[in-house]
Amino acid sequence: MRPTYLEVNLNQLKQNLQNIRARVAPAKVLVVLKANAYGHGVDGVAPFIAPFADYIGVAIVEEGINIRKMGIKTPILVMGGTLPEQIPDFLEFDLTLAASSLSLLESAEQISAAAQKRIKAHLKIDTGMERIGARAQEAQALIERSLSCKHVEVEGIFTHFANSEVMSLRGVKQEFPISAALQLERFEEALSVYEKHSEPHPKLRHTANSGATLLMPESYYDMVRPGVMFYGVYPARDIEKTIEVKTALTWKSQVTYSKIVELGHGVSYGSLWSPETPSRIATIPCGYADGYFRMMTNKAQVIINGKKYPQVGRICMDQFMVNAGADEVKAGDEAILLGKGITPEDLADWVGTNEYEIMTNISARVPRKFVK
Repeated sequence: MRPTYLEVNLNQLKQNLQNIRARVAPAKVLVVLKANAYGHGVDGVAPFIAPFADYIGVAIVEEGINIRKMGIKTPILVMGGTLPEQIPDFLEFDLTLAASSLSLLESAEQISAAAQKRIKAHLKIDTGMERIGARAQEAQALIERSLSCKHVEVEGIFTHFANSEVMSLRGVKQEFPISAALQLERFEEALSVYEKHSEPHPKLRHTANSGATLLMPESYYDMVRPGVMFYGVYPARDIEKTIEVKTALTWKSQVTYSKIVELGHGVSYGSLWSPETPSRIATIPCGYADGYFRMMTNKAQVIINGKKYPQVGRICMDQFMVNAGADEVKAGDEAILLGKGITPEDLADWVGTNEYEIMTNISARVPRKFVK
C-alpha cells in the first residue's frame, strides 16, 4: 500500500447509524452510499453497514449494480434521474426506481409487463427542489396512475428538501424562497390524493435528509435518509446538533523527503513561497490528483509528529511541501492530512467549498484501509 491512504473507522459509522436510529424510531433509516460512500470507499462500507440499514440509497444505476454484485440483499433505491432504457437493469438487479414522472412510470409498467416481472418504485414528488420529480400540480396524475399499475409495485413516495438545514439554533425557520415547512405542506397535499381515492398511502413515505433528521421530527414519516450526517459531518456549521455523530475518516501519509531550504529559495512551481530563514521543508507524497486541492496552496495545515505545520509552495499533482521550521522532521514520519485535529470543515474553508465536495473528491487512487 502506498504511504498515502484513507483510514475508515467502520465502527464509528455504525455508531453514527445507531444514534440516528435512536432519534428517529420507529422510522426506518436509509443509508446513503452514493459517490463511493461519500468518498469513504463503498467496497468496504457497504458490506459492513448493510446488515444494520433498512434501505440503501444511491444516485445512479451503476452504483446500485455495484452494490448488488457484492452480494448485498438490502433494498436499494436509485434516487437520481433514470432513462427508460435503464429500466431493465432495475429488473435484473432488483433495484428500486425513483418514478419521477408519469412517462417514466408508464415506461416501467410497460417494460415490467413485457418481462413478466414486477419492479419496485418510489414516487418522486418535487415540492420545491426543482431538480427531478413530479411537481405539485402533476402529483395527482402520477399518484392516480400508480394506483392502477399492475406490474409496478409502488412501495414508497418521497420528496427532497432544498433548505432543511437552514434554521437557527432556536428552531425558528429563516426566510427563504422555498422553506422546508412549505415543502412539507406540499408533500402532505400530494398524500391527500390517497385519501380522496380511499386508498392507503405507500408503506414508505420519506422526506428527511440530514438537516431535517436533526431539526424536523414531523418530517420523519416512515423512513429518513441521512446522507452526510451518517459520515459524521453536520450539514451546516451552526445547526443544532440534536444527534451526536463523529467523523470516521483519517487521511494519512508519510514524509518522503526532508531537507533544509535556504533563505530566499523558492519552493515548488511558480516559486510562490520562499523561507525568510533557513527552514526544514518536508515533502508529502499526495497532491491534487489525490483530491488534495491545488486551491489550498499556502493555506492548508498538516500534522506531523503531533504538531501542526503550514503547507507551503504550490501543491503539485502528486506531492506537496510542508514548512517544519526549525523542527526535526525526517523521512518516514507520519503526516495527518485530515483527522486528529484537522476537520473536513478546515479543508473546505481552505478550498472555498463545502465538506461534501472535500470527501467525495478524495481520489480512487488513494487506498482505503477499513478498521474496526
